[in-house]
Amino acid sequence: MNRQLAATLAFVTASVVLAATAHAADKVKVAFVSTLSGPQALLGKHQQDGYMLAIKELGGKLGGLPAEVKLYDDQFKPDVARQIADRIVKQEQADFATGFLFSNVLLPMINPLTEAKTIVISANAGPSQLAGKQCSPYFFSSAWQTDQAASAVGAYVAKTGAKKVFIMASNYQAGQDSVAGFKRTFKGQVVQEIFPPLTQPDFSAEIAQIAASKPDAVFAFIAGSPAINFVKQYAASGLKATIPLYSTFTVYGPYLETIGDAALGSRSAGFWTPDMDNPASKRFVEAFRKEYGYVPSNISAQAYESARIMDAAIAAVKGKVEDKDALVAAIQALRFDSIRGPFHYGKNHFPVQNFYATEVIRMADGKLIEANRGLIVKDDVDAYVGDCAMK
Repeated sequence: MNRQLAATLAFVTASVVLAATAHAADKVKVAFVSTLSGPQALLGKHQQDGYMLAIKELGGKLGGLPAEVKLYDDQFKPDVARQIADRIVKQEQADFATGFLFSNVLLPMINPLTEAKTIVISANAGPSQLAGKQCSPYFFSSAWQTDQAASAVGAYVAKTGAKKVFIMASNYQAGQDSVAGFKRTFKGQVVQEIFPPLTQPDFSAEIAQIAASKPDAVFAFIAGSPAINFVKQYAASGLKATIPLYSTFTVYGPYLETIGDAALGSRSAGFWTPDMDNPASKRFVEAFRKEYGYVPSNISAQAYESARIMDAAIAAVKGKVEDKDALVAAIQALRFDSIRGPFHYGKNHFPVQNFYATEVIRMADGKLIEANRGLIVKDDVDAYVGDCAMK
């Protein structure tokens, strides 16, 4: 075993283990996989905090069973993630796996997990393959298919009257899906389309290209921590004042405080915002801020919902987590008090849900949030559900 893998698996010893003395038949085992070290660790913290808040609120139980939650750090590395999947299946024999920030980490894990009938609930990554031809009875999302948010943004931009848009996205699966989603609903002219490397730290050359092309708006998907530099450089260039920035997963919750004033006015779309006006969401935001001292992001919200989904499904099957088919059916038919409001699952196990326009604002207490600016799409269905062979 190489040192890198040893370090990854050693992280399990720091796991949050609840009711560890319970017998295997009397508990539910959850593998929580996220990026918990390196430049993307802030996203992992938001995800972990959301999930563990739900576990705390549920008294350390899921569906009435004591919950054993083990944390795995994928290090943002597909090869490490693949080895973690083997560990989850062969050694831990987990009932559920959740987390999964990035599609390039989820994709190498999905076949080993679903072939073992480990029920996967992705709390962020939603690659197009898993919504379409590679859909699985044992895969669900508590978030969105990646195209969906970008498609909502495309409709948002179209409503502004913008005719020419410059597109840039990180060069990996989620970036490609986002661009496809945006172009599906924005029918104007794309003046240029570029895909910088996933870990690129400087965007001065791309910003110069934007200035030269003189678009009406910019659509960007810059994944992970490089988004911070991009947004700051965009504002510093002076373009922010004349060319509106629309994005997905770029100017959003986890990075807003670090980006600062450069984020103000940026627009996106989502199924949930921290100012969502429903009782479940208000309780969640209040509890999260009290527990962790910061405003939850959509990353936190999706992870929180994944635990709530598990809880409702396990309760529905009366704790019989070994009955995988019954668990799958329970999740498909799920009804619970969601912080996003009403939603249901499509046949490919991605949510059918509303999408709202968002704008970054500063609240009265000085905190930056993505504020809700009204409904864009009602009961949105992802574009790939027709390619899924499940009934």
